[in-house]
Amino acid sequence: MLGVLLAFGALFCWAFGDYFIQKTTKTIGIWKALLYITLTGTIVLLPFVNEEIPAILTNTSDLILLLATGVILFIAAIFEFRGFKEGKLSVIEPALGAELPITILLSIFIWNERPTLSQGLLMLSVFVGITLAVTLTHRHLHYHKSIFEKGVIFALLGAILMGVSNFLMGVSSQQTSPLLTMWFTSAILSVLSFTYMSMTGELHGFFASFRKYPGMILGETILDNLAWICYTFAMSLIPISLATTISESYIAVAVLLGFIINKDKLKHHQKVGIVLATAGVILLSGIS
Repeated sequence: MLGVLLAFGALFCWAFGDYFIQKTTKTIGIWKALLYITLTGTIVLLPFVNEEIPAILTNTSDLILLLATGVILFIAAIFEFRGFKEGKLSVIEPALGAELPITILLSIFIWNERPTLSQGLLMLSVFVGITLAVTLTHRHLHYHKSIFEKGVIFALLGAILMGVSNFLMGVSSQQTSPLLTMWFTSAILSVLSFTYMSMTGELHGFFASFRKYPGMILGETILDNLAWICYTFAMSLIPISLATTISESYIAVAVLLGFIINKDKLKHHQKVGIVLATAGVILLSGIS
């Protein structure tokens, strides 16, 4: 029960956090926004994991697992950001939906998780619902055509790698601890982001950005880090596939929030998608 509640915590933190992330990236840039999130997670979580760090440095298998998780997550973020930068949001978002089934398939075939038939059908309904919710027109689902649009290949590569990193985050949380996994990956992303920004000159004005936009930056850092903490703890308590299906539904919730807050107009198939994803998550959490 606690694992399911934590997955819902990740769902709502990501749904609201994406609003701040979108505003922050447009205002101060993608790399500054990413560094604020990961640097905050690295600093805040350090006191909670400092006793675990010496042990992990002497455990080769767990150390490699954590390093691989952090590096793959970083590369996935680069591909996804590149996709968003080059492509149309309406075309890119459905492509990113591939993240969910990849995580589920990896947890089944590699980690030997065995969802029941009813759980599997509900996971499928959630995936279909999310895809419908973020798709503005059916033409964006014709990947044999849209694959040639700008940014789509980067988005698909990012989704594949993000699915792998989600799975590795779950395995790392179960093998070590959720907070250590969260801290380690945050530290890797901080170091890599800092290095890249130093080489490209994007580090200039980093601290000045916080003085100018404190509320916006605090909103993204607090909510995104809380989401990842809830997600890693959820995956340590319940199957990775279940935790990911519930938490990934934040995409449908974000679309619904856009309708409520920003008065976005939703098409009929998007409304069906939101209902399908929401009902699937509620039923899935109920039977699990």
